[in-house]
This record gives sequence, structure tokens and C-alpha cells, in this order.
Amino acid sequence: MKIAEADILIVPGWGGSGPQHWQSRWIERFSTARRVEQDDWDTPNLADWTGKLVDEVRSCTRPVVLVAHSLGVAAVVHALPQVRPLVRGAFLVAAPDVDDSARVPAPCRAFAPLPTAPLGIHAWQIASRDDPYCSFERADQLSRLWETTLLDAGAAGHINTASGHGPWPEGMMSFAHFMAALK
Repeated sequence: MKIAEADILIVPGWGGSGPQHWQSRWIERFSTARRVEQDDWDTPNLADWTGKLVDEVRSCTRPVVLVAHSLGVAAVVHALPQVRPLVRGAFLVAAPDVDDSARVPAPCRAFAPLPTAPLGIHAWQIASRDDPYCSFERADQLSRLWETTLLDAGAAGHINTASGHGPWPEGMMSFAHFMAALK
């Protein structure tokens, strides 16, 4: 599938994605991409975040591809049961282990427990070996439970601006391969 044939919904995590974050850069690059805006990026509420995501998916006119980062991944896996038939694929980056209170900030724990059922869509998860918010072992476990393809990003931190992933060309290349695999 070509990027121009899909509505690309960018789903940021806690705090939103600033202007230098790879998600913000992708919105500028892809003509069919838009951000799922939340009313409150700093005090995440599971019902509000998933409700906004469901509304955005339902408003799309082309096949939907979700591109989620961090807490946005948790919002996606919680919302999918409501919109699964409308979503063609999900590109999930740096999922936080919201079930591990020692790893994630208190506001993010509202998204626990993380669903563990198969996602039922074509999905790739990109995980880092040294992400402070999720161990690689937990990311691997989630990929097996969700039945997603796991891509090992190596030692890449949280795959955000703070870890040096502003433009993130490797992510762009992986996303192009992901889109090519969508039917």
C-alpha cells in the first residue's frame, strides 16, 4: 500500500510529540498524515485518549494506518477492539510497560493493565534494548501476545528526541517497508 492511499494517524504519547520529534516530522512529510490531538497531554486519561482515537479513526475516508509512540501505543491497543475493522495496520514504537510501576511515571499507570489479546491487524512493534520505560524482554512478550512483528532497534533509548531520534531515518525506512507489506 502506498502512503498516499491511507489516512496515517499519528498517535503521540505522554506530553505529545514536540516539533523535533520524528512523529511531528512525519506529519510534515506525509500529505495524508495527521496527529490525534488530546485535550490534555500531561494528565493522560484512558477513556479520553481512546475516545479521541476512536473518533479520529471513524472520521477517516481511506484505510487507516496508526503510527503510535510510547503511551500512544497503549492507547492504540486499548482502542483497537472498537475500530479494528477500520484499521489496516499499526506501526508501534517504544511501547511503555504501564503494568510496571517502577518503569513508568505515575500518570501513565492509568493505562494499566495493558491488553494482551492478539491485535488482529497487521502490526509491527519497534523496541529498544535500553528503553527506560520497557525492557526488551517485555516488548518481546507483548509482541508474541499481540501477534506483531518485533523489530529490534538496538540500544536506542526511548526512540524520541531525547535519545537522538529527531529525524529517525531508520524508522522512516522501516515504515516504508511496513506500508509495502500492507495489502
